[in-house]
Amino acid sequence: MKKLIAAAVVAMLMVGTGVSAKEWKKIRVGVEGAYPPFSWVESDGTLKGFDIEIAMALCKEIGAECTLVTQDWDGIIPALLARKYDAIIASMSITEERKKKVAFSEKYYNSPAKFARKKGSGITISKAGLKGKSVGVQRATTHDNFITGMFGSSVDIKRYATQDEAYLDAVAGRIDLLLADSIAMEDGFLKTDNGKGWEFVGPGYSEPKYFGDGAGIATRKQNSDLAELFSKAIKAIRANGVYKSINDKYFAFDIY
Repeated sequence: MKKLIAAAVVAMLMVGTGVSAKEWKKIRVGVEGAYPPFSWVESDGTLKGFDIEIAMALCKEIGAECTLVTQDWDGIIPALLARKYDAIIASMSITEERKKKVAFSEKYYNSPAKFARKKGSGITISKAGLKGKSVGVQRATTHDNFITGMFGSSVDIKRYATQDEAYLDAVAGRIDLLLADSIAMEDGFLKTDNGKGWEFVGPGYSEPKYFGDGAGIATRKQNSDLAELFSKAIKAIRANGVYKSINDKYFAFDIY
């Protein structure tokens, strides 16, 4: 009888304190699939990219079976909260605004944002230099928040559902500038045939007010234990060389 009472008390305490006994043996991970070199979809439907390989490496380190679920960026947090998946690994910056909705792991990489212009345009990065110019950004991103907050009164902001759509309009001459993650834009656009006529301009931007503390893995707040597992796994793959082996496939320097 005493054992039964003790067990009941423990169970009540677990419910009352929100302690979860969940073991994360299967994890559904939301990814964008439209943000090279971090994630993209091959013609055969296979997901590729830095985020994809990091996701699989972290799940292996945790000892969990990982299922990847593609999701458009605009709905990526709502779909997490609706339990379409358990975590987001999609180059999501850790910002104070997002922390109001989700829990985060520690960062798994950090890179500055930069502007790009058409070669020979002579456009400079200042409120005066940007006056009347159109700038393409991916909608609902830290880059969108930055351009709106810093230059919103000077520029015509064109917002796109994906970064690739912004690149297409840049090539077509429908926008004057791009603002995006420097690594994503260099590999996903400037190094491609379509981006040969474009170049970076101005400094890199990484103000925490807009860009947060690097890219982290988001989970529902009630599953902060999963975010903690990912943080431990990030430290582990940094220490055992797995992170470096993935990093070196995509980048010439350590993006951590």
